[in-house]
Amino acid sequence: MNVLEVIGQLINVTLVFSTALIFTALGGMYSERSGVVNIGLEGLMVSGAFAAAVVTDYAAQAGLAETAPWVGFAAAAIYGVLVALLHAVSTITFRADQTVVGVVINIFALGLAIYLTKSLYEGSGQTPQLDYVFGKWAIPVLKDIPLLGKAIFTAYPTTYIVIAIAIISYFVLFRTPFGLRLRAVGEHPSSADTVGISVTKYRYIGVLLSGALAGLGGATITLTTTSSFAHNTISGQGFIALAALIFGKWNPLGVVGAALFFGLAQALRNFAQLFDFAKQIPVEFFYMLPYVLTLIVLAGAVGRSNAPAALGQPYDPARR
Repeated sequence: MNVLEVIGQLINVTLVFSTALIFTALGGMYSERSGVVNIGLEGLMVSGAFAAAVVTDYAAQAGLAETAPWVGFAAAAIYGVLVALLHAVSTITFRADQTVVGVVINIFALGLAIYLTKSLYEGSGQTPQLDYVFGKWAIPVLKDIPLLGKAIFTAYPTTYIVIAIAIISYFVLFRTPFGLRLRAVGEHPSSADTVGISVTKYRYIGVLLSGALAGLGGATITLTTTSSFAHNTISGQGFIALAALIFGKWNPLGVVGAALFFGLAQALRNFAQLFDFAKQIPVEFFYMLPYVLTLIVLAGAVGRSNAPAALGQPYDPARR
């Protein structure tokens, strides 16, 4: 294998690992741009991964075959919205502490997913290996470009979808009235309320969008990488996505760049073990790499990133 092939594979694997992070970080962006802290991204990813595995499995048994992964993918978004609704009701309607609710969502989502998995599969802690998952799509003509063809233009459909969502999100957030209003309720909710913008409505929309997108992030891992759901399917990816959100400064393009960086860290973890020098290093060090980089990046980003001014502050119309 020559150098160009190694680089091409590294880029391709980076995209595989980054896709789920981009989905989830974009979801967190909508929630936090509206002023609601969403520490529960990990739990939302777990919910999406669980729903995708179970629904895809049952859809395949029902005879849907190759369309089963798409049914599971859609189900992950719906289930993510339902779990995010708990977060929205608690933090927006009842004005509970957003950080505490996010932590509870993480614990609740994982516990519920494991319980339902054991109930559905006769006590088994994980779903069966899925017979139908997403395969890579090669774009005609572009796939034949040296290096880039196999590196970028031969990817899972989820990668193409998330790139489109990131571009659309940038346009929506900074070029539409909806985006302006969403940002307004996250920066100055009382001012937004004064001019007739419903803070409650836009914050609900932001949190529910985060549930849908984070659910798709979890589904991406199930339907492209693991082909099943277990308690360790997500294992901290939601927190890395949260770090990508902060490092990307709550901007869709910045989020994509940050997620690609963390995806590269995970890809390097896998590639480093292929070389002889890696045999002298305990494998645990390679598994630590993405999380160590997350801590380093967050330590450097804190203080330099300007979060939405009203982030984490419950809004009470009676006190405006």
